[in-house]
Amino acid sequence: MASYAEGRKKPNGQGRKKENGLLKDIELFSSLSEPELKEIKEHLLMRDFKRNHVILQEEETSEFMYIIIHGKVKISRIAKDGKETILSMHGSGDFFGELSLIDGKTTPATVLALDDAHVAIISKDHFYSLLYTQRKVLEKLLQILCARLRESWNKIQMLTFHNASDRVKLLLRMLADHLGEDTEKGTILTVKLIHQDIADMTGLTRETVTRVLDRYVKSGEIKILDNRHILLTPEFDTINI
Repeated sequence: MASYAEGRKKPNGQGRKKENGLLKDIELFSSLSEPELKEIKEHLLMRDFKRNHVILQEEETSEFMYIIIHGKVKISRIAKDGKETILSMHGSGDFFGELSLIDGKTTPATVLALDDAHVAIISKDHFYSLLYTQRKVLEKLLQILCARLRESWNKIQMLTFHNASDRVKLLLRMLADHLGEDTEKGTILTVKLIHQDIADMTGLTRETVTRVLDRYVKSGEIKILDNRHILLTPEFDTINI
């Protein structure tokens, strides 16, 4: 894992301006002014992680918060029998590791880059300094944590469904809300998913997920694109669960 203590890359003037613009796109910092963004950036370490690189190990105690400037990651937990459970997926603008900074406990999960990711890292001391001095960031953080709690309730609801089709449909809707891109043909999930990924998130077997997706393809509710992204067609949202 690349540590926070490793050397900082110092961008030139144009690079600094570009990174300030990227920070403005982060929901947590979206209400801040240009001078405030510049001040925050002084306390961030920008790191690049290659696809399939482990950003955070399950057994590590997190002393930092990670903000995804660009890219996608998955957060998963590995059981003693080796089975993986995907807890969540995050894309550009999302962050993770903040809970460990708040309560001081280790989060039992591994974070893996799904594609090349550009990540900003902030230490525990600077995290608290930011919350104490920037009320707007604190308010945004509370709003985002509330949204995550509601998402967790939806996941619990999904796992209570006995019908496999309902589980997969609710999962795809949740991913569309968070990682979807609206187009004229429908909503494209911007994260590449294999059947095993969906199985790991729904508690189903890969074979069951394959059968469910095949039915959705035949009914025209979804399309599997050449780049393995999933397109949810307008018909997908016409059928309630």
